[in-house]
Amino acid sequence: MLSPHGLKLAAHIISTYFGDIVCKVCECLLRRGPLSQLEVTRFTELTKQKVTDALLVLIHHNCVQAFTIQQPGGFGEPPKIMTKYMALPDNIIHHMRFPKFLSIVSDEFGQDCAEIFEGLLQHGRLSLNQTMDRYKDKHKASGENSSATNVVHENFSKLAQARYIERCPAHEPFLEPLEEGAKKRAKSKIADATQTLEARALAAAAPMESQRFLVEADTLIGGVLDDEDSKKSSITDIVGEKRKLEAETESWETNERKEILWRVNFEEFIRRLRHKSCVSHVTERVDSVAGIVLSAIFEASRKDETRVKTEKTVPLLLETIYEEAMKTEEGRSLTLERVRAALVQLGCELPTIGIDETYSIDLKKIIYQAQAQEVESIVLKKYGREAYRIFRLLSERERRIETDKISSTTFVEKKDALKILFQLWKDDYLNLERVGNEAQKMEIMLWDLNKRSVWEQVLDDMYHAALNLKLRLVHELDHAQDLLRVLKGKSLKEGDEAAKMRKKVQDKWKVLEASFMILDDAIMLFHDF
Repeated sequence: MLSPHGLKLAAHIISTYFGDIVCKVCECLLRRGPLSQLEVTRFTELTKQKVTDALLVLIHHNCVQAFTIQQPGGFGEPPKIMTKYMALPDNIIHHMRFPKFLSIVSDEFGQDCAEIFEGLLQHGRLSLNQTMDRYKDKHKASGENSSATNVVHENFSKLAQARYIERCPAHEPFLEPLEEGAKKRAKSKIADATQTLEARALAAAAPMESQRFLVEADTLIGGVLDDEDSKKSSITDIVGEKRKLEAETESWETNERKEILWRVNFEEFIRRLRHKSCVSHVTERVDSVAGIVLSAIFEASRKDETRVKTEKTVPLLLETIYEEAMKTEEGRSLTLERVRAALVQLGCELPTIGIDETYSIDLKKIIYQAQAQEVESIVLKKYGREAYRIFRLLSERERRIETDKISSTTFVEKKDALKILFQLWKDDYLNLERVGNEAQKMEIMLWDLNKRSVWEQVLDDMYHAALNLKLRLVHELDHAQDLLRVLKGKSLKEGDEAAKMRKKVQDKWKVLEASFMILDDAIMLFHDF
């Protein structure tokens, strides 16, 4: 669940991409939770057709997941099957990270793969046939149609093997009543992870892991399209335009001739960005060698990671880590002993299997250290250096500390320390416990970090700042368009002035974009990592 400003940011993103009507429907789902189409129509006061169209757009762009559930009927009536729709706030927020995702693909696989990937970012869901048609239309002038099929299939397979794209989830999975489902899945791993309605729906919709990235079977399940259907598909597949809703609804029908649709796998990109953040933090906090070793561990264990928020890396042999580090240009000069020393610096656990030496790194600790560093910088700016020292002490100790101990450790006068502690407590940064001492007839105050409240406040403030930056970017864009409209058709001298003003606007835009990207890195650190 997003914070209040997180919901506003998500609504702004939807409004920017799809317009106010779709935004109204999405915001209703974000604030009220899973709803039926009838409930959405009632709450938004829109027509049924507008709600239907909006839901189709949101589903097609992976912002909403539909599911069916059994509801108890009225007195003497049988249970009813109802379709509900729930918003996917994380997927909505990921839309503002599309440039980062595209940059990762472009750097790793080149421009051809980036073109295919850009199509999936733009259109939400595409089949392999639609991707081929899009590629052929785009390269028609260059005479590359003859080998287009092989090029697209090869690059499409690369993206799937790297897990950057995946098959789309089921359109409307059926959720069994909790009592019956719990009995059937009593011995299943799914039982632990599907306690909430939203989690159950996502788990039921997810494709089987063996089929999730399989490209070989990416054709029509029932065979080849009829001529009429293929002509209709080719007409609607125009480069640079959103797919028409009427054409796409056919692909959402559950029949034997349905095409396999693909989408971007956000999870894999967040995992990559998490790895990058961990390596960057370790390089800054320890040294460059530790960063090289950690990066090698991520590469060696990449296929074994099943979740984004993995707390510890898979145990790896020292020789495996060393060999992976040697593959990089920076790691070729490392010795086995230097790698072992870097692993010790990283605080690795050292389990021993027989005579083999294996290492595992605590990623949760690295992420916490990076988060604490961000929060400490905020406390320093907001409350001053003395408050920063007190907060850092409580953050590092992670236990209750009495006032006198805090004062003596941080070299802050007790009177000033109490003032700072009460200010932090008032702002929900700290917890306070009062303990009576009967022997001395006095009260001892114990303080510890209210981590959950602090992290939530910081994240909400970051969402607020991101929303303000987005709004400022929109304002600057409107201002630039108005400026160009006014200066259009001016004389040469005035044109020079227009060029200067245009450059000034572009520089301002670049600064705002760079600031937004840095802020988004911090948001991911607290929410996604």
